[in-house]
Amino acid sequence: MTTEALGQAAPSEDRRAWYGQLVLGALRRAGVVLGRVFGVVRPVAWVLIAAALALWIAGRSLGWWELAVAASTITVVLALCLLFLIGRTAYDVSLDLNRTRVVVGERAVGALTLSNAGSRAILPSRVLLPVGSGRGVFDVHRLAAGESAEELFAIPTSRRAVVKVGPVSVVRGDPLGLFERVHRRDEPVDLFVHPRTVLFDGQSLGFLRDLEGLPATDLSPDDVSFHALREYQPGDDLRHVHWKSTARTGRMMVRQYEETRRSHFVIGLSTSPADYRDDDEFELAISAAGSLGLRALRDSQRVEVRVQERALPSGTGKQFLDSLSALGHSKPKAGSVVELAGVVAATLPLASVVVLVCGSKVDANDLRTACSRLPFGARVLAVVASPGDTAPSLRRIGEADVVTLGALDQLPNALRKVLA
Repeated sequence: MTTEALGQAAPSEDRRAWYGQLVLGALRRAGVVLGRVFGVVRPVAWVLIAAALALWIAGRSLGWWELAVAASTITVVLALCLLFLIGRTAYDVSLDLNRTRVVVGERAVGALTLSNAGSRAILPSRVLLPVGSGRGVFDVHRLAAGESAEELFAIPTSRRAVVKVGPVSVVRGDPLGLFERVHRRDEPVDLFVHPRTVLFDGQSLGFLRDLEGLPATDLSPDDVSFHALREYQPGDDLRHVHWKSTARTGRMMVRQYEETRRSHFVIGLSTSPADYRDDDEFELAISAAGSLGLRALRDSQRVEVRVQERALPSGTGKQFLDSLSALGHSKPKAGSVVELAGVVAATLPLASVVVLVCGSKVDANDLRTACSRLPFGARVLAVVASPGDTAPSLRRIGEADVVTLGALDQLPNALRKVLA
């Protein structure tokens, strides 16, 4: 092929590619338009359209005018219902929740505001507000230019969850429900339903002293972080007498230290369904873990939370409770509390306090095995959720304290027994 032939073939190929792209673009736009057109037709309307066509064909072929009248009637009804789709739905929508974080049992109250910012009136419409798996329906009256309407609503919360509220949809349709035009407005909002927790005073489970720990506000007569000098008191260790200051002041002075503490607090919360008898046990375990984690965070401890297959964010109390709101059961292949303890030991070998939380289906042998796998030198507490028990019980399994809870409000008394 000559150079001139190649020069003629190249524009031809480019032209064909350009036409191909043009056709594909037209088909995409046509698909979008057809999707919008067919999207307004409800299933009942399709049935009536098919019935009208069948009656028209049967009436013409058989010569029965009754079938033609029936087909005409259905066609007129469909045409009249289509007229209800005419009209603007250009609302300015604002969805506002007074609180995006509530505790189980509390109501989340919000407001939905629709404004007509245009120069023409907007005919009456329906507004759909999805809330989780359900939805709320509001009827909005005719709004003149510059008018607004506000709808207040309350969301009951009976279960711990992350509930998606929205997006708001404005619906224009006919009274028979044959055609419906939906326009989505605004963005969805996440409502975090936190588990119930209980507050209690005092340190959750104590600290371990460590050279690499952080200085605390508590003073000690014997540690590694020097704080100040004070006058000698009976019973003070003579090894800590500061002789230069004693000679200068004429009074015996001793060194005073700040306690350095290692406060790596770890919670291992089992999410295995095999460890729990029912959902109530699982919810009690989550509430107990949340209460212990919040107490440790208030004590300025470093808190890490492990469940099967992953770690939960726990940098702040809000972050920790948000992660508990979305927590569900793990897959059976992820293992039980025994495997969870092994993961804690492998990933957090320097933990100072470890709390294992599980359900009542974990027997003593499995609990002993789980506690034996935890990091050496860590203080271990196991919390077993068993709803219905009238009082908390405390027992020892190996080197671990095991507390059985029948209700969340028993947790403070149970911890006082552990620390006694």
